[in-house]
Amino acid sequence: MRRPTFLHRLLGAATAFALALLLSLPARAETLVDIYGPGQNLINLAMADPLTGPSLKATGLGSELHSAINADLNFLPFMKLTPPSAVLGGTLLSSWKGETLDFRRFQIAGADLLVTAYWPSGDGSGSTVELRVFETFSGKFVFGNSYAGVTKPEVPNVADRFCDDLMEALTGGRGFFSSTLAFVKGNGKKRDVWIVRPMGRGLQQVTNMPGSAMSPSWSPDGRYVVFSHIDDSTHALGVWDRSTNKTRRIRFPGNTVIGPCFLPDNRVAVSLSTGQYPDIFLLNRQFQRERALEQSPAINVSPSFDATGTKMAFTSSRLGGPQVFLKDLSSGSVRRISLSGSYNSEPCISPDGTLVAYTKQTSAGFRIFVHDLLTDQERQVSFGPGSDEQPAFGPDSYFIAFVSTRSGTQQIYLTTRHGGEAKHLPTGGGNAQFPRWGK
Repeated sequence: MRRPTFLHRLLGAATAFALALLLSLPARAETLVDIYGPGQNLINLAMADPLTGPSLKATGLGSELHSAINADLNFLPFMKLTPPSAVLGGTLLSSWKGETLDFRRFQIAGADLLVTAYWPSGDGSGSTVELRVFETFSGKFVFGNSYAGVTKPEVPNVADRFCDDLMEALTGGRGFFSSTLAFVKGNGKKRDVWIVRPMGRGLQQVTNMPGSAMSPSWSPDGRYVVFSHIDDSTHALGVWDRSTNKTRRIRFPGNTVIGPCFLPDNRVAVSLSTGQYPDIFLLNRQFQRERALEQSPAINVSPSFDATGTKMAFTSSRLGGPQVFLKDLSSGSVRRISLSGSYNSEPCISPDGTLVAYTKQTSAGFRIFVHDLLTDQERQVSFGPGSDEQPAFGPDSYFIAFVSTRSGTQQIYLTTRHGGEAKHLPTGGGNAQFPRWGK
């Protein structure tokens, strides 16, 4: 494979749901299913039919929410849904909680977890639903929440909220199902910024300007998306303001603007040219250059920050080929993270500050690797076919979005910090690149 030059490769809104009320239910049990370890366990999950009373199946909003939760859970690489046909005796139960539940039929079907739904006042518009999760073999309660004021338009958001709660119970992290990805879509010299929910809903183009957008980044408050923008003659920092739906371009001396990234305090880091090669600079909240974050007689690009803003992963050519480094912004110390391979780039540090995902060139093409900052161990989490690049950690530090050509065009896929089967994220027609997570 002909190796592209490092610098050439570099230049080349969801509606909020009503308050979720905690039920008077047993306290949340400790995590029962370990999906932290290498290779992560596959969880088999079954869903009982939604009920409005003992053995009374909900057929209105209850049925719609049931389908929406199923659709969400299908995006979890470690989750396998138990088909109702596999449950001997069916999935219609006479109860929805406690010792009266018939766990035996779900045990026989191989389910590890059981979800029940109960609509105490019926499943008409504006009703409340109680959702509970149990471990089938012990009958232990995992968690339960009540979601009030459910209407037809809010059904997908209720499903997202429940699935975020489920992820928190199983992994300790949340935010994937309530997040929005910014990405770039287009072909040739015309590429614009789009946004989409992780399950493919809410697809929206947010910029429409001549030239090519690259490397979008959400502000922590969800108001701005910044990105690199290249037209026929200039580089600029693009800024889309969600509150006004307007976009502006900001020029800098040196005419090179690469890989902007928001810090947790709503300031921006970006690579700008002040000499032969770009270095990483901090911009203030008015997007004006403030000071250097990393300078050396080499290429320094692609900053990424943890949720505390004290760790910065970045790519540098200071050792020859591109490698990934980590800087402690409190002490100023820098250490190399990518310890193998001659071409490692496009780092993204997890919000919890424990992992760095990056693109590595291998004999089989570009692949996504994850470096554990606690153990200094590296593992591969994408396996092709095609080429896999541009990893981005989700807000829960568990999911990773990345770009792959495995389908023949550049598309966005989802995997986890442990790898597993990649799931395609629907983004409509055209090439999709540079995924980044936000509110």
